[in-house]
Amino acid sequence: MSKATKRLSAVAGAVVAAALLLSGCSNPSSGSPTGSASAGGEIKQADYNPQPRENLKEGGTLTTALAEISAQFNTFHADGTAYTLQVWRWYNPVLALFDADGTYHPNPDYLTDVKKDEVDGKTVVTYTINPKAEYNDGTPIDWKSFEATWKANNGEAADYAPSSTDGYVQIESVTQGENDRQAVVTFKGAYAWVDGLFNVLLNPEVKDANTFNTAYVEDPHAEWGAGPYTVDTYDKNNGTITFKRNDKWWGDKGLLDSRTFKALESSASINAFKNGEIDATSAGSQDRLAQVKDMNDISILRGATTSNTLMMLNSADPALGDLATRTAIMRGIDRSVIAKIKFQGLDYTEDLPGSFSQFGFQPGYKDNFSAADLGFDKDAAIKGLEDAGWVAGSDGIREKDGKKLSFQFTTLGDDPTSAAQAKAINSMLKEIGVDAAITNRPSSDFSKVYTNREFGMFLMGFSSSDPFGFAYFCQVYCSDSQLNLSGTGTAAWDAKIADLAKIGDADEQIAQGNEMEAEIFKETAGIMPLYNGPTIVAVKKGLANFGASLFFVGQPQNIGWEK
Repeated sequence: MSKATKRLSAVAGAVVAAALLLSGCSNPSSGSPTGSASAGGEIKQADYNPQPRENLKEGGTLTTALAEISAQFNTFHADGTAYTLQVWRWYNPVLALFDADGTYHPNPDYLTDVKKDEVDGKTVVTYTINPKAEYNDGTPIDWKSFEATWKANNGEAADYAPSSTDGYVQIESVTQGENDRQAVVTFKGAYAWVDGLFNVLLNPEVKDANTFNTAYVEDPHAEWGAGPYTVDTYDKNNGTITFKRNDKWWGDKGLLDSRTFKALESSASINAFKNGEIDATSAGSQDRLAQVKDMNDISILRGATTSNTLMMLNSADPALGDLATRTAIMRGIDRSVIAKIKFQGLDYTEDLPGSFSQFGFQPGYKDNFSAADLGFDKDAAIKGLEDAGWVAGSDGIREKDGKKLSFQFTTLGDDPTSAAQAKAINSMLKEIGVDAAITNRPSSDFSKVYTNREFGMFLMGFSSSDPFGFAYFCQVYCSDSQLNLSGTGTAAWDAKIADLAKIGDADEQIAQGNEMEAEIFKETAGIMPLYNGPTIVAVKKGLANFGASLFFVGQPQNIGWEK
């Protein structure tokens, strides 16, 4: 589910219905999703009503729901989520624009040129910055912003808590170019994924670790932003944030009069859309789609998805500390049943996903989960538990050393599809003697549950905001990862992953990464990919540059309503 520097972000499992994640994917290849679109035929890879600015009118508002307005507004911070990134992009510099297929373009509002060279075996990228660009507090956007972003995210300063050091740790230096408005980024060697770095920037006024870690908590700091919109109001208690046009903006005027996010539970968000209170909502479950498909003056947008819904096991839980136990639990879950529950009524099918590094429609994708032999096998699951010393008790739940094989299965929100999936998993595990005790919490508790690891088992998502999945391999599998809180990483794997990141050829890194991912799945059994699924979005008719948009990232000022 994506993180800004954090190209992968954590999102609630209820993202299947409650959250509207506007990310995308790469060009189709083998493994593309199949099914029927709303008007018949195969599902498009992207469907977001792309329109040039001249076709849109000035004025109007846009309001959508999120599972939460995350307390941490710093998208670079470990506690930031995909929701943090969505909010961040509406009032902070967005330097990188992406087509739906993942093609990178520098945003001319901030960058007038990006030049990539290889010098003495090292990748060197020169960013020339728009001389008009400055933050709302008057600080110029210059090479110091690149330096500040690098230093906060390269892992060298132990007090910082970045969401990911991936890519930034490969940088040797960030220096001034011909003048203050040029940043020269030199890598330690060849680097394959430069288009995934410096897509968003940190204001250099965020000068130290304490500011980085704490200043943005429940405070968006509009003065440190820069963009066509700025914060108008933020109401923590009501879970809303609204943006207005920024009178300090130097580019094309924002088309919208205002843009609002509201934190709403799943049932509340679908009702809010039906009542005209919000302008778009996820329709990615049978229940939600049925409620909106016959509405007048709306469009149903359908496309592929760039997020993985997954099951995470917390190895710190006393019942789940043993690899053999976790392996048996994974083998006891029939993922195809979970996917069918999700896709029921959507006229959609897909192969079960096998990677957190690439999607099935991307060149080079491999089913690494199946290669790890963790697929559904009830008999193997039972034997694995028996071999691990778990003996069936009188109630059918296995025991060892006087303790039951029981743990907390935390679920979020009131979405009926998510509830049905949880019940199915609970039932499957009972058949092999495992008690996954369901504890339901509100969607707004997502960050709390996730960051505090208040679960034994948890369904959630990783959302990708660019197509360079292997660039963030460490973010998923390193022992100090703030994204994978299964706690199953090891120092030995950390070293191997660091060596993988040094491979400068993208194809070679993907090939070796696939082999490594299969081994990690087998040796850790901490996270299980469940499904990707379609992105289905219901929007009021006329909304443009917004919807099932794959990797598309456009200029915020060009989201609006058709004339």
